[in-house]
Amino acid sequence: MKSPLLTLPGAVPAEGVDEGVAAHYGDLFREQRALADGAGFVDLSHRGVVAVTGEDRLSWLHLLLTQHVSDLPAGEATEALILSAHGHIEHALYLVDDGSTTWAHVEPGTQDALIAYLESMKFFYRVEVTDRTADFAVLHLPAGSITQVPEGVVVRETAYGRDLFLPRADLESYAEKVGPAAGLLAYEALRVEHHRPRLGFETDHRTIPHELGWIGSAVHLQKGCYRGQETVARVQNLGKPPRRLVFLHLDGSEVHLPVAGTEVRRADEGPDGRKIGFITTSVRHHELGPVALALVKRNVPTDAPLVAGETAAAQEVVVEP
Repeated sequence: MKSPLLTLPGAVPAEGVDEGVAAHYGDLFREQRALADGAGFVDLSHRGVVAVTGEDRLSWLHLLLTQHVSDLPAGEATEALILSAHGHIEHALYLVDDGSTTWAHVEPGTQDALIAYLESMKFFYRVEVTDRTADFAVLHLPAGSITQVPEGVVVRETAYGRDLFLPRADLESYAEKVGPAAGLLAYEALRVEHHRPRLGFETDHRTIPHELGWIGSAVHLQKGCYRGQETVARVQNLGKPPRRLVFLHLDGSEVHLPVAGTEVRRADEGPDGRKIGFITTSVRHHELGPVALALVKRNVPTDAPLVAGETAAAQEVVVEP
């Protein structure tokens, strides 16, 4: 779904899964600084929007999600995962309930598969699941923003800012009032700075929540059964995850960033050393310089200097080994 905000001055379209919104508007670092200062907005209107209604919605979602949502207060934001039977991450949902509807925004293009799964699990519960992507656009206001939200708009407020479920027909008119616009690259740079994983970027077909630090924020350990819970409990109580998320400070003298999928090795093993991980997201940050998130083997020493492709990298612990 192509955003009308791509007509704003300087807009350069994003590519890949984020196609449909702006990657930037001509000045990446200015846009990052604006967001860090609590100014402007980010167009996330390419993300999927799913709504669940019905009096059983929270108790029903509680049975399916990794998060405790049966008593979720109206207006309180949370996030949750849906796992496979083996505990691998399949969906990530960013949720808020407005008292009558549970709203979630999800990764672009994943809403159809998510809705198909939810529909298959309805049974006798009094719930309705609806794809509202065509009607509502997600717009992000950064932490510290004092921008007024239109009356009646559902807001998901977190420590990182506010996600608005804005009627899509109002997107252009509202954007005119809350500028300056910041592109997705600026949003991603702050996401990486805060070590926040993203489905499809920090995850692959075998990722479990422990590897990314999603225990607690998206996985509640004191709730009842859900698909994949056995793996979560076993790893939490009896073992360690095979990999861990790390934050990398990259050599700033390199012209090019190591792209997602770039192999990570220990620097002391030389260019022919064994692969111990891979880059998941790399960005240029307005203060930190080139940085990245990566998944590495759990037993890699936390003080070991690393190399991503040919770029030297110093690691910062995100998930404890």
